[in-house]
Amino acid sequence: MTIGSNVISSDRVEGTTVYNPSGDKLGSIDDLMIDKVSGQVRYAVLEFGGFLGMGTDRYPIPWNMLKYDTSQDGYVVPLDKATLDGAPRYADSSVPDYDDNYTSTVNKYYGF
Repeated sequence: MTIGSNVISSDRVEGTTVYNPSGDKLGSIDDLMIDKVSGQVRYAVLEFGGFLGMGTDRYPIPWNMLKYDTSQDGYVVPLDKATLDGAPRYADSSVPDYDDNYTSTVNKYYGF
């Protein structure tokens, strides 16, 4: 089976570095949240903060905010670290239910 150039396996997305427009590394993609009905990726969960993977928080970012940059071999989001500091987040051990209330909170934070 041949996979087209516009398609990527989720395990290749996970671990990909995320940068801001200035080229600063913000973190890496830890997980993807996929809509069960449409099959569309709704959120990339950014792993950010902590030290050596300890104390790292997860930040769900609407998928349509990420743009792949081939020159950086990573995704770019129009965010800075200060914006992420105030963003909805959770610890790896306490993944929230991505219900209407939670997704509404995330979407409102990012202006969607």
